Amino acid sequence: MEQDRLSREEIVAMYKSDVERLVPYIAWLQKKAGQQIAQSFHGEGIEKNSVTFPVYDSTMLQFVKEAKRTKFIDRNYVYVYSKWQIRNVKDEKRAIERATLQDIGILGGILSKYIIKGMTKGSVWQEGVENGVLLAVLEKMKELMDFWDKA
Repeated sequence: MEQDRLSREEIVAMYKSDVERLVPYIAWLQKKAGQQIAQSFHGEGIEKNSVTFPVYDSTMLQFVKEAKRTKFIDRNYVYVYSKWQIRNVKDEKRAIERATLQDIGILGGILSKYIIKGMTKGSVWQEGVENGVLLAVLEKMKELMDFWDKA
């Protein structure tokens, strides 16, 4: 992400519509914090040696779909984690709390980790909701846009 060279107005203009897309999910994430958002499928006829798979809440699936359409999703999120020395949930929450508008790439990197890894590892989306990281990212994005968007 190139936001290091952009002015505050340019950053707001670049990300405002994406933040507005994700803000409606804040209330849902607040309601679901610490709760299960997926059920394991144990249908009829599944033998005990068969693989079970998670069936997600439809709102979670819609959130993932919306998030994937934003400029925040960065397949190189690993570099954000490396650069900012983010190694666990505590580090993620600290980075979110300290993020400024110029650091919006950090928020995108954290969001990317949960969205992208969740596409291949089913428990990641659940973890993001349970530990409150997804909620914290969206709330921080909204806070930054509300503060800096003077238009």
